[in-house]
Amino acid sequence: MNAPGELVDGRFELIERLGSGGMGTVWRARDTVLHREVALKAVRSDASASAAVRERVLREARALARLNHPNVVTVHHIVDAEPHPWIVMELVPGLSLQDRLAQGPLTPPEAARIGRQVLSALRAAHAAGIQHRDVKPANVLLRPDDATGHSGTGGDTAVLTDFGIAALQGSTALTATGELIGSPEYMAPERVRGLDDTPASDLWSLGLVLYVGVEGVSPLRRPTTLATLAAVLDEAVPPPVRSGPLAPVLQALLVRDPADRPDAARLDAMLAQVETGTAPYWAQPTMTTATPPPGPVPGPVPPVPTRLDNPRATAPQPSSRLPEGRPANRAPLVAAVIAVALAITAAGAVALALRDPGGRATDDAKGPGGASGPSVHASAAPASSTAPSPSTPPAPTVTVTASATPSTPADPAASPPSSGRWIAQLFSEPVGSGTAARDVRLARIRETVPEARYLRSDDYASLRPGYWVIYAEGPFDDGRAALRFCAERDRTTADSCLGRYLSPHAADSALQCRPPADNPSGRCGRD
Repeated sequence: MNAPGELVDGRFELIERLGSGGMGTVWRARDTVLHREVALKAVRSDASASAAVRERVLREARALARLNHPNVVTVHHIVDAEPHPWIVMELVPGLSLQDRLAQGPLTPPEAARIGRQVLSALRAAHAAGIQHRDVKPANVLLRPDDATGHSGTGGDTAVLTDFGIAALQGSTALTATGELIGSPEYMAPERVRGLDDTPASDLWSLGLVLYVGVEGVSPLRRPTTLATLAAVLDEAVPPPVRSGPLAPVLQALLVRDPADRPDAARLDAMLAQVETGTAPYWAQPTMTTATPPPGPVPGPVPPVPTRLDNPRATAPQPSSRLPEGRPANRAPLVAAVIAVALAITAAGAVALALRDPGGRATDDAKGPGGASGPSVHASAAPASSTAPSPSTPPAPTVTVTASATPSTPADPAASPPSSGRWIAQLFSEPVGSGTAARDVRLARIRETVPEARYLRSDDYASLRPGYWVIYAEGPFDDGRAALRFCAERDRTTADSCLGRYLSPHAADSALQCRPPADNPSGRCGRD
């Protein structure tokens, strides 16, 4: 057990413990060589699987050391010692975003400003092949920009920390394929399902952070980890009510199909308009006479198109900051949650439970879903373990292994038409998920939309390739008609329905009409 006054590596004198979590402890320390205060993160000596834990911590240091960015916490040094290694990090003064939210919600412009800074950090990490995988308020530190040294004044700089569970592209996995490490309520659905994730998964997490920051509630948090995972997979995110101009950004980010989320560049432009108070063009209802923008710019749409009826068948560890001290009601989802619990000792059962879309909450009532610690920081305010709901203590680490399920017969294929047409896009599944996942999802959707079919997006230049798209044919005069069709079947969210234009022209990718049917947004018609 370490104690104040202890010297680490003959150089770093421990001053006080800032906090501890499931895998580590963070200390304020003094560098006796450079005469400055730093944050030291130590791996818990009693942690299980110590070899894997050590590798994970060392990997965090290597990941952070590769980044030199004002919005990413700086790693100064690493001490690979026994009985546990230490990471020497920048000590960021001020509050964490979690601490700040305990004082009350953010305004939309303030949230947009912080969001852009966190996004900048993520873009730098993604460019280096690093995905954070645990973006949450506790891992966003607010460095004061004024002379007082107190954060929360509105001009603080957001600093992203705790890359301890970052997944570096090309590095060997520390655990079996499909293991998920992170905070469940902020975890992207595709990560819960054990699918390959992309930078878009971090953007989902950022979207939830912004939602919590402005709305003051965590929309997917449930009493237990398993119930939270079920909500992440299948329950609709409640429409924001306090977010004003930020609401369309949140709705664009929080769609369960990662391909339908805006990319980082587009997201930055959207947040910039909210921050500056300019009228966001993307938030306004689109008239059918609107002129389509040049070139394909996939907007924040829900499900992603794929090929028309042409079946090609076939625990969060602490970082370095001072810590603050509607489940689905359908029987299949309950069974899935029970299976997840059993999977803690039988990984195969978990995979089936979470991969099987039988939870139905998304398909039956909400639409497309899946596939779709302390951090380095010295707080200026006392930690509170009973802080209001914007953030919670780190959730337990969850392990999920994806498994295959038998495939049902594919839909008869139809040759893609040469002319364009509107469809009601109900869901999209990455082709890599397999035909079994596609067919199970199709069967569920057909319970409420019997005429549902699927296509493959590769057959249409207006769609992003690599997806099975489940849709209703219509005919529809425009995107609004497609949304009205969906509304009659209680599919009223961007996750469950999208008016989409199929054509052989890439420029038509911008023709995407988003709910609600009585006041749609996006491009809902052609010139």
